[in-house]
Amino acid sequence: MNIVLWLVFGLIAGAIAKFLMPGKAPGGIIMTIALGIVGALVGGFIGTHVLNLGGVSEFDFRSMALAVGGGILVLFVYGLLTRARA
Repeated sequence: MNIVLWLVFGLIAGAIAKFLMPGKAPGGIIMTIALGIVGALVGGFIGTHVLNLGGVSEFDFRSMALAVGGGILVLFVYGLLTRARA
């Protein structure tokens, strides 16, 4: 899948991840969406290279689930790291 599609997935996944992880997110909504983009890339990498789910080449439920899962993972880790420093 091309990187541009993962960026679009990331925008959507960041918004969904923010909705699924309520509460005060460090950095606000812009940072949350940016982390969602990173999470989509992470989710895509894990799904295709680590879990061997095959290449993702279209906008479907599996692709979005990987992007949202990666977004939640990145938001969770970021939350732990920022709370540890505070």
